[in-house]
Amino acid sequence: MKPQTHAYRSCALLAGATAAALLAACSPGGGEWGGKGPQQPPQVTVTTVQRESVPVVIELPGRTAPQLVAQVRARVDGIVLKREFTEGSEVKAGQRLYQIDPAPYLAALASAEATLKKAEANLASTAATVERYKMLVEKNAVSRQDYDNAVAAQGQAAADVASGKAAVQTAKINLGYTQVVSPISGRAGISQVTPGAYVRAADATLMTTVQQIDPIKVDLTQSSVEGLKLRRDHASGRLKSVNPKVTLVLEDGTEYRHLGTLQFTDITVDPSTGSVTVRALFPNADGTLLPGMFVRARVEQGVRENAFLVPQIAVAHDPQGNATALVVGPDSKVQPRRLTLAGTRGDKWIVESGLEDGDRVIVGGAQRVQPGTPVQIVQGEKVEQKPVASNAR
Repeated sequence: MKPQTHAYRSCALLAGATAAALLAACSPGGGEWGGKGPQQPPQVTVTTVQRESVPVVIELPGRTAPQLVAQVRARVDGIVLKREFTEGSEVKAGQRLYQIDPAPYLAALASAEATLKKAEANLASTAATVERYKMLVEKNAVSRQDYDNAVAAQGQAAADVASGKAAVQTAKINLGYTQVVSPISGRAGISQVTPGAYVRAADATLMTTVQQIDPIKVDLTQSSVEGLKLRRDHASGRLKSVNPKVTLVLEDGTEYRHLGTLQFTDITVDPSTGSVTVRALFPNADGTLLPGMFVRARVEQGVRENAFLVPQIAVAHDPQGNATALVVGPDSKVQPRRLTLAGTRGDKWIVESGLEDGDRVIVGGAQRVQPGTPVQIVQGEKVEQKPVASNAR
């Protein structure tokens, strides 16, 4: 019986050890069932918000366009003798670009000048005849009819002189057109004709194009709805007017180093797109911007005063679409807030109402809390304004 007694004692000792372990676990300071006293409140991360003036910046797509464009076309007929510019180079207003054969026009000018001299000589002769007939008609030495005919001949001769002067002027103009000059200062494009080509005034033969790209225009496209909202915000005082600044982002994502100025907003809405054109002007002395480039521009439309910047991660939307956020109140309990949003600025919402100065908005751990429950703040940050684009609503 001794072996059975030993086995019984071993089982009794094991049962006692197990019971002691369970009691220790249930006792204060014990295992997971015993706990560590009252359960700790959930931990959250917050950001403290303050009212501030937030620039309202919208980003608009657009394309560059030359400030001035001049199509250089033939204004007289003739053979192109030479081209006097380098394609793609800068040219000045009045600089000669082409020389058209002037020989026919020199001859035409000489003929017109000769005709004018003949008309002037005839005018002098008829004027002298009128003077003589005037004295003779008073003495009845010539008839009144002869005198009237002399006066008429003088008038016709004077008209011939005027016509001759006009012909000379026309011949000089046509001769001047044989020297094709640039009407504006800018950059010359590809030459459409070569020496030896025949150009015609009737066809207005295109010879080259000169474009002024310093400064250069940028035509942007803005939704008419956005424009209407901005005008209403300005009229109501929600937006404070500022001198608009325009920043350009190039096709490769880099930011153009010069700021632009807003010129005007078109008053006509394109019915096919529902948008209007907004034009800005940029300096372009180094020729970085070329006509036809696709760009994006950040246009400062105004300043929204007394607004809050709240990280987008802190804002949710209820089933009705209302923007909401959770705030830690003075009693360290979670409070829900309904927000009025006015667009975004970078990675933050612009909040018009629903918050107060010093509110602690939960940005981390919101999924672990419910309204009215106490929480523990583990860290905080203050929202800082960053110079990035925003989308005003």
